[in-house]
Amino acid sequence: MISVPPGPPTGGAGHFTWMRPLSLSLTPAELSTIKLSLKLATCTMAISLLLGSPIAWWISRRDTLPRRLVAAVATMPLVIPPTVLGFYLLFFMGPFGPIGKIFKALNLQLLPFTFSGLVVASVICSMPFVIQPLSNAFVALGERPLEAASTLGAGTLDAFLSVIAPQAKPAFLTAAIMSFAHAIGEFGVVLMIGGNIPNVTRVLSMQIYVYVENMDYDRAHILAGGLVVFAVLSMLAMQILNPRQTDKTGERAHR
Repeated sequence: MISVPPGPPTGGAGHFTWMRPLSLSLTPAELSTIKLSLKLATCTMAISLLLGSPIAWWISRRDTLPRRLVAAVATMPLVIPPTVLGFYLLFFMGPFGPIGKIFKALNLQLLPFTFSGLVVASVICSMPFVIQPLSNAFVALGERPLEAASTLGAGTLDAFLSVIAPQAKPAFLTAAIMSFAHAIGEFGVVLMIGGNIPNVTRVLSMQIYVYVENMDYDRAHILAGGLVVFAVLSMLAMQILNPRQTDKTGERAHR
């Protein structure tokens, strides 16, 4: 328990109750949402890196219109409202959408309002946070590492894994942290494609929404505060693990 000195009345139901003791212990429902959020973020990070790395590599190889188009589509979640993206994902993966019809024809469970559908939507939303830092790093490396590797008889895949990937390690760390952190805090797409099913799709952002909707601001404040701390620690970890990028940013600022 953490106690706060008493103060003036808070004004009745529906107002924040900052002046009364708050229990920092987590309920079973909150622990379930935390575990589900961590599971979702881990799956999202792994799949986003697996799919985003070759896309970022292909985009960075040449500056052509098709590659620019792919880059624009892949990074579109940065600017499109999450509810709009979630709406169209719900349409395409629903029973009357093209993906949903394929799933129905194969007697597979539809993706909306399932954890698998949540992962698919989260990967799409997190893709810009993987593709952008990786493609920028690949462009910055240039052609010399590949040329040096080819003179030693390395193939394209071997050169990428043994030469390019180690040199782009800071970018991979950035992509991993950003995709993981973004998946933890995503709300709009989660609401549209996952709904609010306990132990299935109710992640931390949805649990906070439920608390606020029920005017349980004390519990909402504890979970929201925890996410703020997590966000700060994520950004701090990115700065510590990626000192080169920090140094370069400082150099550009001084110039």
